Amino acid sequence: MQKNTPYILFLTLVMLVTVSFFLLIKDFLLACFWAVILAVVFDPVYLRMRQYYKNSEVLPLFLTMMMIILVFVIPLLTIALMITEESTTLYQKIQDGEINPQSYFQETLALLLPTFNKFSHMEALSVGQISASAGNAFAQAVKYIAQQVPALTQNLLALIVQFALAFYILFFLLRDGHQIIRRLISLIPIGDGIEKELFERFTSVARATVKGGLIVAIIQGSIGGFLFWFVGIPAAFLWGMLMIILSLLPIGSTLIWGPAAVILLLQGQTLNAVIVLAVGILVIGMIDNFLRPRLIGKDSKMSDYLVLVSTLGGLTWFSLTGFVLGPIIAALFVTCWDIMGQESQASKRKA
Repeated sequence: MQKNTPYILFLTLVMLVTVSFFLLIKDFLLACFWAVILAVVFDPVYLRMRQYYKNSEVLPLFLTMMMIILVFVIPLLTIALMITEESTTLYQKIQDGEINPQSYFQETLALLLPTFNKFSHMEALSVGQISASAGNAFAQAVKYIAQQVPALTQNLLALIVQFALAFYILFFLLRDGHQIIRRLISLIPIGDGIEKELFERFTSVARATVKGGLIVAIIQGSIGGFLFWFVGIPAAFLWGMLMIILSLLPIGSTLIWGPAAVILLLQGQTLNAVIVLAVGILVIGMIDNFLRPRLIGKDSKMSDYLVLVSTLGGLTWFSLTGFVLGPIIAALFVTCWDIMGQESQASKRKA
């Protein structure tokens, strides 16, 4: 018992120091996380650059970092700025009375509520009350998005620090990432085979979720935004951006174009409703059904329902970062139990 005391004390010290370290950097964990994710996603690009420019160590890193900025950072910032600009303009039009959100709900509710009140045992609902509530909720949502611009401006310094730190860490992860992984495998006392499998699962799910999820979301949101503009729906760009965000979830874009088609149909715009419904089902829906499983499910080796549940849970716990972190946690959960099952079967065979 006394022989094990120094080791137990040292293990306790290691745990305390580790927890203290993570508490020390907790405000910068998000930057570290995205540095790791971007390093995982763009590592194949960096390795190809190294093969092409064998005589230079700095040039492949520089070109890879520039590609990350062009492919990931600039489009993300552009989309964020355009969303806030569009929502600000829309909210101003609502404030000036150019757009009345309540009027968009009144015609639809006037057609639906009589039927609902006829078959419902609840107290009869008023078109005016519901349309006013829905219009106010829509206006408040637009106002909330528009108000994020001053908030971003106030936190600009912190945002710049996070971006700079993420890219600083990313530089070293791209350059020394494989050495760091080998070092971690040698240090973590679990077993090299298990650790390699966990790292491989983390890598495959991170790449599949970021590449597949973003590609599907951008394609669906772009088509949806153009579709709304074509049929004359106000704030088409804002709805398209909202579809991009919701498309991070399986069938998430349906929550936008589906009700839009129904509202257009009830308002008597039958042709526009048919166009939205046809494009939604035959184009946007097919992208979700065929492209998403091939880009996400195939590499992550998870079923669609597990991807959906873990993504929703991740978004609930970790905000937007959760669309990556949720599936990663789910994949590691499945992998750990698979490994434990394999170890249990192996021990039974030996017995």
